[in-house]
Amino acid sequence: MRLALALLAALVLPAQAQPLKEWKAGAAAPLELEDVDGKLHRLADYRGKVVLVNFWATWCAPCREEMPSMKALRESLKGRPFEILAVNVGEGARAARGFGEKMALDFPLLLDRDTSTTRAWGARVLPANFVIGADGRIRYSHLGALDWARPDVRAMIERLIP
Repeated sequence: MRLALALLAALVLPAQAQPLKEWKAGAAAPLELEDVDGKLHRLADYRGKVVLVNFWATWCAPCREEMPSMKALRESLKGRPFEILAVNVGEGARAARGFGEKMALDFPLLLDRDTSTTRAWGARVLPANFVIGADGRIRYSHLGALDWARPDVRAMIERLIP
């Protein structure tokens, strides 16, 4: 019994200790999308900042679950070179804006109405998250919901902040 528990802990604990997967799959695809108010956002314009690019949809329960922790992460890093770009997948401005207002989100909600950017980034599962370093390169990824306010997650992101 003890051996089984030790093996289970060995399998589970490393995954919890490393919630963000180091990215080794190459450069980020271009990201150039309008937000719910029609303002154009280009990932290249955020060079010098660490950026969390999150792909989500209003109908996605895990997406809804992780949004408050994303907001908490952004608030905890206020005044530092960090931003969140939340890319809504396949929905319109009205749905995304309503969701953002209901959740009191204070970061840009971008619209990928035709899902071409989502496909280019390889975001086949929602939510899909990519942490971009200040140099513009993807550093980490995570598929599925994550508690972005966890101290270990925040520490990984803080290490990237110049």
